[in-house]
Amino acid sequence: MIFTDTHTHIYSEAFEEDQATMMQRAFANGLARFFVPAIDASYTAEMKRVKEAYPDKVFLMAGLHPTHVKENYKAELNHVATELNTYNYVAVGEIGIDLYWDKSTLGIQQEAFRYQIQLAKKHNLPIVIHCRDAFDAVFEILEEEKGEDLYGIFHCFTGTHEQALKAIGYNLKLGIGGVVTFKNGKIDKFLGQIDLKHIVLETDAPYLAPTPFRGKRNEPSYLIKVAEKLAEIYDLPLSEIALRTTANSKQVFGI
Repeated sequence: MIFTDTHTHIYSEAFEEDQATMMQRAFANGLARFFVPAIDASYTAEMKRVKEAYPDKVFLMAGLHPTHVKENYKAELNHVATELNTYNYVAVGEIGIDLYWDKSTLGIQQEAFRYQIQLAKKHNLPIVIHCRDAFDAVFEILEEEKGEDLYGIFHCFTGTHEQALKAIGYNLKLGIGGVVTFKNGKIDKFLGQIDLKHIVLETDAPYLAPTPFRGKRNEPSYLIKVAEKLAEIYDLPLSEIALRTTANSKQVFGI
């Protein structure tokens, strides 16, 4: 079985002391593809170092995370644009809107989100969306930008059935991670009504560890717990979940 983690911050400081052994645990659990989202310019060098360490398994994205849209956001966006022109990235992400931590930056978050969607279109790349407490704001911009050249993944999807269908309508796969294993996660109640062709797996490591690791540091090897939950929801063998979700990731990223 080959599993694909479509969203993992394996360059994070959380893995500073055991990155190599953490990756070996992932390989042992069948993970062979790691798609790595950006946060801001300060992480670019470390992301590239991880790519160099695992060139056939790690694939990088360029982008400015919405919680890092600050006073210097224009310089950060210039960095994203430059990187896309000079390095081989597979997506623009993670981008979007986050109103959980700071509502005062909504205006510049919207500006950054629009601009990065347009960069993705320019480079014929998918987008990977971060949305927290901001479904309406995210959908408003997706409605403006919708078209055949808009596609990608709605990362860490935690919305309603109706919001899931709306996201799929914008050519987005749903990134399903640890939340699906939580007792109060809610998405497990309707996920079986969503065709598996719209689903990709993710960990968002080191965040949002699945049950039974909830509250601890997440890591890619724990993706198996998410896959097991999907196997239960869809009443399919684990091998079929691996096969189909990896195929879905290839459809998005083209690799």
